[in-house]
Amino acid sequence: MVLFLIGVLILIVCGFAYGKYCENVFGPDDRVTPAIAKADGVDYVGMKKWKNQLIELLNIAGTGPILGPIQGILFGPIAFLTIPIGCVFAGSLHDYFVGMISMRNDGAQVPTLMKKYVGTGTNKIYNIIIWILMLLTGVVFIYTPGDLIVNNILHMDINSNVIWIVYACILLYYIIATLFPIDAIIGRVYPIFGAFLGISAIGVFIGVLLTGGADLHPITSGALISEHPAAQSFIPVFFITVACGIMSGFHGSQATLISRTVKSEKEGRQTFYNMMLAEGFIAMCWAAGAMVLFNTTAPVDTTATLMVGEISKRFMGSIGGLLAIIGVIVLPITSGDTAFRALRLMIAEQFNIDQSVAIKRVILSVIIFIPAVLILFFAKTNAGGFNMLWRYFGFTNQLVAVFALLMISIYLKAHNKNYYISLIPGIFYTFIVTSYIFHADLGFSLDKRLGIEGYTASYIVGIIVAFIFVWFVIKKSNSRKEYIQKLDN
Repeated sequence: MVLFLIGVLILIVCGFAYGKYCENVFGPDDRVTPAIAKADGVDYVGMKKWKNQLIELLNIAGTGPILGPIQGILFGPIAFLTIPIGCVFAGSLHDYFVGMISMRNDGAQVPTLMKKYVGTGTNKIYNIIIWILMLLTGVVFIYTPGDLIVNNILHMDINSNVIWIVYACILLYYIIATLFPIDAIIGRVYPIFGAFLGISAIGVFIGVLLTGGADLHPITSGALISEHPAAQSFIPVFFITVACGIMSGFHGSQATLISRTVKSEKEGRQTFYNMMLAEGFIAMCWAAGAMVLFNTTAPVDTTATLMVGEISKRFMGSIGGLLAIIGVIVLPITSGDTAFRALRLMIAEQFNIDQSVAIKRVILSVIIFIPAVLILFFAKTNAGGFNMLWRYFGFTNQLVAVFALLMISIYLKAHNKNYYISLIPGIFYTFIVTSYIFHADLGFSLDKRLGIEGYTASYIVGIIVAFIFVWFVIKKSNSRKEYIQKLDN
């Protein structure tokens, strides 16, 4: 409980101070934003400050900041410190600078920013990775809310045929939300979704405060701990497991969407940086709820998805728990629709497809949804299919964030600003994703192939690649400095 309250304090105090510092580094001004200058009634639509903030929060807060932290607490109470610290100095910084740099570039998507500030070679690699992430995100956010609806709302078997009907309904909503103007669907229904989100997070938070510190004893579910991947190594597995609760590359695609609807640059800190702090708070609440359950009940043998229902009922009762579950269902749905929208816009920018023409939006959307349905079918009908999908989603998510931090560092250094604030988290996460994929079975299994215990070989590779990250930032920012300054001026 002490570490939990300290973590919340870090989010509030350090988040306010460091957010203000990041704002000063960037330097927002009174220039006309893309929402006004490029208004098209579809994607460029000026909206109110509170609505932009709410949409940004709901866009970035999928099941990641809930399911990830629920698993992350199996590493122990240190999660209550690493989540807020990472959120303040990495995740929120990432979201803020991506959103603001996009706003300075006519609301361009991250692939376009990568091409401008990093170069075409890196952009080609990034395009493939980010498109895969958007596709996997959309699929994950059909699968997880669908299972939650069938299991917790309909109280039916998630492997029954009804699951496909629920999947189809969610997919239909995504199609509608992707095709219609952003304020016609998303801007109208999100306030309702936001109410459910607030109820779920605040309800768990109050429940933790009232009961979290009472009669706790050491975690008894030792078998669960030893069998969990977390038992292998805190670094890098914890940061891949918690993922979105600390930092997420997916958020960059959402910040660039909202950069097209913000009417003033000075709203950026509240819209981008502070909304990631809010997601960090959501992650802390669900992590704390899971910690209480693990410490006060018999050994728990269940999945993170089913734990959502257990936590909700524990702290909010039957009715309140139902509202909390609805809030959790809302999160992935409100991220999945914008994941597909972002993918559509990225592909459109890459191939210069005019998205103001309705038929072109329809054709491009169909092209996107076909592979999404195929991946969903594979994940649901194959043993271990979803576990594979989720692990690749988690790794790709953090890898995309590394590319964004690379772009931010080059941008700041080229403009003679403090680039260390993005360089340092970039170095750390480069080490994390590299050592993880080189060690993991879904990657290169380097240590196993060499017959080495632990992560020794993978750590060495991670350190080498982290040095390459630093060298690349310095090299690119120096060689492209005049070019970048000329374009931006």
